[in-house]
Amino acid sequence: MKAKRKSALREWIESIIIAFLLAVFVRIFFFEFYKIPTTSMVPTLMPGDRILVSKLIYGPRIPFVGVRIPSYRKPKRGEVIVFISPPERNKAYVKRVVGLPREKLEIKHGSIYINGKEVALPSIVKNFYYNFGKYGQEGKIIEIPPDCYFVLGDNSASSRDSRYWGFVNFKDVLGKAILIWWPPKRIGMIK
Repeated sequence: MKAKRKSALREWIESIIIAFLLAVFVRIFFFEFYKIPTTSMVPTLMPGDRILVSKLIYGPRIPFVGVRIPSYRKPKRGEVIVFISPPERNKAYVKRVVGLPREKLEIKHGSIYINGKEVALPSIVKNFYYNFGKYGQEGKIIEIPPDCYFVLGDNSASSRDSRYWGFVNFKDVLGKAILIWWPPKRIGMIK
């Protein structure tokens, strides 16, 4: 009788350990969940929204070593990404990619211009971008360095983003925001 109890207890412990290790593996290499704390991405993301972020698309980063597993592709203009904040290295931010590596970007009359041409992508055109910050000054053309991105919040009036602190290096990109999963009335794909 005692041998059976130990055996059942051991099975429970082993099952819990395996489930924990599997959850950690999935979180490191495939998906992660984040809660939106601010209004910087309104109306796309509201404070309190909980989102699912895919790490696999851009290649997951291996913790503690800073090495990235090869990705399917790099971020595209208009995508919402989660990244390590340049000014606060211990925080993850979520913003929209508006400028790609080696492009020349200007914010003019609330619109984004890339290499002198106005961006016509619906996810970007729907927002008005203010000329705030060191990198968002009126009449200033910003050249985006190689392997870096220029990101902006959809709610430009209350967003701390690339206009203030510059560029997001690809090595700091954690993943692509793909889905709002909570609250139930807001469940849907992130566009």
